[in-house]
This record gives sequence, structure tokens and C-alpha cells, in this order.
Amino acid sequence: MSVQERKQRERAERERLIVATARELAEQQGWDAVTTRRLAERIEYSQPVLYSHFRGKREIIGAVALQGSTELAVAVRAATAAVDGPRARVAALAHAYLGFAARNPAVYDAIFRLDGGLAFAHEDTPEPLKDAFAALLETLEEVAGEGVDPGLFTETFWAALHGLASLTRAGRLPPEDTGPRVELLVDRLAVV
Repeated sequence: MSVQERKQRERAERERLIVATARELAEQQGWDAVTTRRLAERIEYSQPVLYSHFRGKREIIGAVALQGSTELAVAVRAATAAVDGPRARVAALAHAYLGFAARNPAVYDAIFRLDGGLAFAHEDTPEPLKDAFAALLETLEEVAGEGVDPGLFTETFWAALHGLASLTRAGRLPPEDTGPRVELLVDRLAVV
């Protein structure tokens, strides 16, 4: 391995460490606790080293959002692949999405609530964000209904899931009623 390859590998490892540490800190104490100073202390590198990877917290949030979007897509696809039938797939998608949001609140915030400098629904949208949407679309397009644009239907269904996730997390909706809410959403929105 050349010196250049070793340096690139070390740089990639430091970047992964920064993102993992930011994510861990955000999950434990919230995004307000994630500062470049605290990250530098935790990873035992200087702040200039951290800034050589990310220009600031916004880019770190963006990196966590990209990582989380990939994980969300994997979770949705795994859940929908494990069941048969359109209705069961839509219900599995909804439960996987809401479960991801509940288990990873800081990552969910990085993806959907915080400014990570990422463009959504644009030509320059990063691939992990496009893929997370595609994971939803793959299941929802089969239940959108005749004459309904599958993309618009997916956006609407996603908005409903996001609302359920956000309101449940904020304590506005009791979590024990998530199952009945998913059933209602699937029965009323999806054409199965």
C-alpha cells in the first residue's frame, strides 16, 4: 500500500469516526450538544483536523443524514421483502419507517428536520436521499390507484408517516395507538 493510499484510508476512517461520534452524541444528548469542540475532544483530534473533513456542524448533520437515509432505505426494503401482498407490504413499510424514526430520533432529525445542506427533490439531490424515496416508491406505486401519480402518492403517504412519527415523538399522539393509525392509513390511502 502506498503512502497516499494509507493517508486516504486514514482520512476516511477519521471521517467515519467523526460522523459516528456526532451521531452517538446527538442520540444521547440531542443535536445542541454536538459542537466541533466536543467532537474534537471525543475523537481526540484537534478542531482544525475536524474542519479539514467538514466545514462545520451543518456538513456533519448532512453526513449523518446521508448515512441515515441509506439505513432507512435498507430497513424499508427488508421489511417489505419479508411479506407478501400489496397491503402487507404497505403496512410493513409504514411500521419500518415509524420504527426507524422511533429508534433513531437524532438521525431522523438530521434527515428530515435539521439543515444539513442537502437538496431534496432536485436534480442534485444526493443518491442516498433519492434511494430512500425510491424505497418508499417501490412499494407505494403499486397501491397509488388508477390515474394517481405514484410519485405524488408516495410524497403524500410519506408526509402522513412523517406527521405520525413527529407527533408521536413530541408526545402529541400516544405511541400505543401506532398500530391502529397505520391500519387506518393503509386502509384509507392505499388502493389494495
